[in-house]
Amino acid sequence: MESKFFEKIKHYNYGDLIAETEYWLILLAPDQRNLGTCVVALKRYEGDLAELKDVEWQEFRKIVKNLEYALRNAFNSTMFNWGCLMNSSYRNDPPDPHVHWHLIPRYNKRVEFESLIFEDPYFGSSTMKAKGGIREIAEEVRMKIINEIRDNFEFQNSY
Repeated sequence: MESKFFEKIKHYNYGDLIAETEYWLILLAPDQRNLGTCVVALKRYEGDLAELKDVEWQEFRKIVKNLEYALRNAFNSTMFNWGCLMNSSYRNDPPDPHVHWHLIPRYNKRVEFESLIFEDPYFGSSTMKAKGGIREIAEEVRMKIINEIRDNFEFQNSY
């Protein structure tokens, strides 16, 4: 991974690396209010979703399919919200947007993982209604979440 790009990822704190494909990084997001929340970030500098190359879209489609499969198998997710927002990039002057996607698994019942309870009180509504900041969890548990996702994600056969 290009060091300048990695510095940008660290600056924005997209999370811990789960996997790297040819065009994308898959990361476990810092906020785990919804178990398995991820960020999928483009590996090259691009600030406009409309400028993605066809091969990047094709690979992203495979990631969506395999990541949703992995989260369903690992944590029994009910459904998924995807968003490409980039709003915080425009707080800077000049703006410094970077194409990335937020994947928020949604749950219609509470889930227990490593003795932690995860609830989705806004299931059926936007997670934008959620208040109270982010839910950070211990690094040891984060690594177990990452390993569960990796164990259920078909990396080698997909890319």
